[in-house]
Amino acid sequence: MNAPSLSLPGGTWNLGDRTVTRFGYGAMQLAGPGVMGPPADHQGALAVLREAAALGITHIDTAGVYGPRVTNRLIHEALHPYDASLRLATKVGATRDENGGWPHARRPAELRDAVRENLDDLGLDTLDVVNLRLGDASGPRPGSLAEPFEALVELQEQGLIRHLGVSNVTAEQVAEARSIAPIVCVQNMYNLAHRQDDELIDALAAEGIAYVPFFPLGGFTPLQSTALSAVAGRLDATPMSVALAWLLRRSPNILLIPGTSSVAHLRENVTGAGLPLTDGDLAELDGIGR
Repeated sequence: MNAPSLSLPGGTWNLGDRTVTRFGYGAMQLAGPGVMGPPADHQGALAVLREAAALGITHIDTAGVYGPRVTNRLIHEALHPYDASLRLATKVGATRDENGGWPHARRPAELRDAVRENLDDLGLDTLDVVNLRLGDASGPRPGSLAEPFEALVELQEQGLIRHLGVSNVTAEQVAEARSIAPIVCVQNMYNLAHRQDDELIDALAAEGIAYVPFFPLGGFTPLQSTALSAVAGRLDATPMSVALAWLLRRSPNILLIPGTSSVAHLRENVTGAGLPLTDGDLAELDGIGR
C-alpha cells in the first residue's frame, strides 16, 4: 500500500492542450549503471513509477536511449493502461554504442525509427511530446535544426506525435524551430549556478512555452556549493530541496523532472520542492549564479 499522498508543489502548466503538474519525474535513473542495461532492482523501479503516479505526478520524462529501451518498457509495465491525465515526454536524436556513448542519430530515417520504437515500447499510438535533442554532452552547439525538426513535423502530421519540443539548444535554434512549427517546451541545463537561459526562460513564459531544466545541481563550483549549503543548513533542508524549490519560484513555466530510483527519495524531492523560501533566501540564492 502506498503511503499517504503528498501535496505536489508548484501547481500546473499546459503543454499545448495538455495540463501537467509542474513537479514531474525523470525516468533516466531507472536504467542500469551508466544508463545502460536493466535496473538492479526491477520491482523497485516499478515501485518508483507507481509511486509517482500515486502522488499525482502527470509529467514523466523518458527516452528510448535510456537503457536503451529499458525505461520505456518499465513505464509500460508499471503504468499501462495509462491514466487519462498522464503525459509522457520522450527525446530523440541520439543512440547508444557498445561503450555506453551517445552518438548522434538525427537523420530523418533514424528519427522515424526512434519515434516508432518509442511508440512500441510505451504501447502508444501517439506520443504526447517528442523533444529533438541537439548539441552534445558539453552543451548546445550552433547550427541549423531544420532537417531533423522538419522530419519530426512530418511524423506529427501523420498523427504519431501530438506536440514537439527541443532539448540542449541555443536561443537561435529555439527561434528556428518555432519558425517551422509550434513547440510546447525547451529542455536545457539550468540551475542556480548556470543561468545562461534567464532571458530565454522569460521569453518562453510570455509565449506560454514550458522550460524543463535538467541537472538542477550540476556544474557547481565548490564556492557556489558552499553558498547553497549555507542556505540549506539555515532552512534545515538538503541542497537539492533548496535548488528545486528555487526553480519552482524562478518562473511559472519551469517544469521539474528530478530523477531517482528510490521511492523514499522521490517523496523527499516532492517535499523539498515545496520548501518555503523567503525573499531574503531568494536574494541570497540569486547571488550564486550572478
